[in-house]
Amino acid sequence: MNISPAKLSRILAAFILVISPMASAGEKATTMRAADAWQAVEQGEALLVDIRQPEEWAETGMARHAIGISMVHPEGQQGFLRDLVTATGGRLDAPIVLICRTGNRTSQVRQALASMGFTNVSHIPEGMIGSRAGPGWIASDLPVEACRSC
Repeated sequence: MNISPAKLSRILAAFILVISPMASAGEKATTMRAADAWQAVEQGEALLVDIRQPEEWAETGMARHAIGISMVHPEGQQGFLRDLVTATGGRLDAPIVLICRTGNRTSQVRQALASMGFTNVSHIPEGMIGSRAGPGWIASDLPVEACRSC
């Protein structure tokens, strides 16, 4: 599904209002283990988006093939959403997997994107460094590359 410029403008406006946590009653996040996400990305079945800040990318590196689009975008939430829509080719149904440090931020951003019509967004609750959800990308010995844009 492609997105028209008019719809993109409406989504950008809505995104400003909904980036904060907003789980609806009973909503269950779509999650993916780091190893499963790597397999999907490696097979070209998903777009991996690292939403951390550039200093975090520089500190730990980034998952191989990840696209860095910081949720604390220099152009604000509109810049974040514009870059994400560009990365998906304007498809709201594109398979996206979000990753951050420990899974907290990706959970929130996943919910916000779902409320705006993105229909295929998952997140890695263990993140890059691990959490109660699992060991994380790095400890799972999945490929990491130095940040090219930091």
